[in-house]
Formats: sequence, structure tokens, C-alpha cells
Amino acid sequence: MRRIWNSSAVLVLLTLSIGLLSLVAASAHEVRPAYLELREEMPNEYSVLLKTPMRGDARLALSAVFSGKIENITPIVSRPTGNAMVQTWRMRTIEPLQGQQVLIDGLRSTMTDALVRVEFAAGRAWIARLTPSAPEATIPVAQTRGMVAATYLQLGIEHILLGFDHLLFVLALLIITQGSWLLVKTVTSFTVAHSITLALATLGFVHVPSPPVEAVIALSIAFVAVEIVHVRQGRRRLSAQAPWLVAFAFGLLHGFGFAGSLSEIGLPVGQIPLALLFFNVGVETGQLLFIGAVLALVALIRLAKRPLPTWLNLVPPYAIGTIAMFWVIERVAAF
Repeated sequence: MRRIWNSSAVLVLLTLSIGLLSLVAASAHEVRPAYLELREEMPNEYSVLLKTPMRGDARLALSAVFSGKIENITPIVSRPTGNAMVQTWRMRTIEPLQGQQVLIDGLRSTMTDALVRVEFAAGRAWIARLTPSAPEATIPVAQTRGMVAATYLQLGIEHILLGFDHLLFVLALLIITQGSWLLVKTVTSFTVAHSITLALATLGFVHVPSPPVEAVIALSIAFVAVEIVHVRQGRRRLSAQAPWLVAFAFGLLHGFGFAGSLSEIGLPVGQIPLALLFFNVGVETGQLLFIGAVLALVALIRLAKRPLPTWLNLVPPYAIGTIAMFWVIERVAAF
């Protein structure tokens, strides 16, 4: 039996695309950002921390270069931490750091970004995001609140659009949710829930180890995939009747995942609420962009009204569930 085109084909393509991109990202660890932090502890003396992603036992060949005269006053100490290499040392600036250019040497030949944060003894801070196409920036005398907001807004958008597990969960919610009003409630519940735990974890009120969180996030995707299969077979359970409850419960968990990524990036001292707010706004913006793109694509494809087999309805949940269980096994094995 054949039926008029519905959203199944486009959902199959989206699911497989997200899964393929996630596998590419898993093998190319460069998608994780590098991080450079300078903290002024004495006049013109800074403690330096440089964290660079690792591929296997080798780290990316990145180093910090300044345009003015500086000297290292301690040796560079390197230590691996999971999937990154952390290097620490102390340096003294012969010329004022303000006004100098900072370059992440080697960034042009990578696929990653670098976040640079400088904290001065007077309490001021400067944050910049460097990219392979723009690997250097000038350290200003002071950074405006608008510059901080713009930096963390962009980081939030990039995080959700490169967070393929979160995108796959949102896609599963879109599939299981029937009706516009129910979709609004479901997306809002997910937003509220992960905003709560993101704030609590980032501000230090709650701490949950990252590896188990990441594994359970993958398991949550598999759970929703199973529920989609039940709906396709005519069994409407609570997850289909009230998907906003599922979105809220698992949204709390996904918020811890967002917080883990934000903790790697760091927050500017004295502007933590602002940075946290705009990172969260960025996450929501990226999420809405993804949802809007999916709905627009589904609406466009439906206009074609091409016949497709009914069994295609089951391909998206099975594909989502397979990808999610692969992540579960992979993340549990990494404990």
C-alpha cells in the first residue's frame, strides 16, 4: 500500500544527516574549542592556562603569541585531562598587555575555535572568540557589556547547532508531538527545564558528573524513539498525550549537558549573569532556528504530494534509536 507524501521522508533524511554529522564530529575532536586564560595576579604578571583539544594521544599544535614583549617566568607544565591537554605557566609583560594583539598560532589549520579570556587585577575582564579565519585580536583597555553579550550569544548558538545529541532529541520531540499548541507547550517545557539546570550547575549550586549525564542524555533520546514506535503502532501512551512532561523531565538532564560545555568555556568574573543569560539565549535561538528549519522543510516537501510506502513512517524512530544506543554504549564505555 502507498500513501500521499507526509513528513516521513524528510525526517529520515534529517535523522540520518544528524547521525552522520555526529559520527564525523566524534572522529574529529577539533570541534571542541580551545581555551586561553590569562589572570593578572601581580602587576604585569599573569598566570596562563592554555587548553587544547586532543586527537588520541596528540594535542593540536596551538600556542599563544603576543605582539608585545613578554617573558615566561616559569616553565610550561602540561597535563592531559580527558580529551584535552592543559598547559599552565606564568609570564611577565615587559609592555602593557592592553593594546597588544594575541594570536593563537596554528588555529588557521584547524576546524576549531578558541576562546580567550583575560582578567586584570583591577577586576576588569576581556573575552574574545577567535576562529581559523580570524585567529588574532587586540586586547582593549576594557570590554563593554555588549561585547560579552555578543560573544556568549554566538557561543550558545554554535553549541546547540553542533550538539547533535540535543538536536536529535528535539527532532524526536517534534515527531511525537501532534498539534501546534502541544508543540509550543513541549518546546517551552524543554526550554524552561534546561534553563533551570543550566543556571544551577553553572553557578555552582548543583554538581553532576559529566560522563553519566552524557550517557543518560543519549538514553533519553532512545526512550523517545521507542515511544514514537508505540505511537506509530497505534498505542498512545503518556509521552504522546503529554509530550511536554517528557520534554520537561529530560530537559532538566540536558541542561546539565549544556552546563558541562559552558564550564569548559568559562564565564567572565564580574559578568557571570550577563554571560549566562546570553549563552542561554543563544542556545534557545539555535534551537528555534533548527525547529523552524525542520517545520519549513516538512511544509515544503508536503507540497510535492509524492506517494511513498507506509513503512517509511517507522524509519525515523528506528534510526534515532539506533544512533542513540550507539551513543549510550560509546559513552558508558568511556567511563
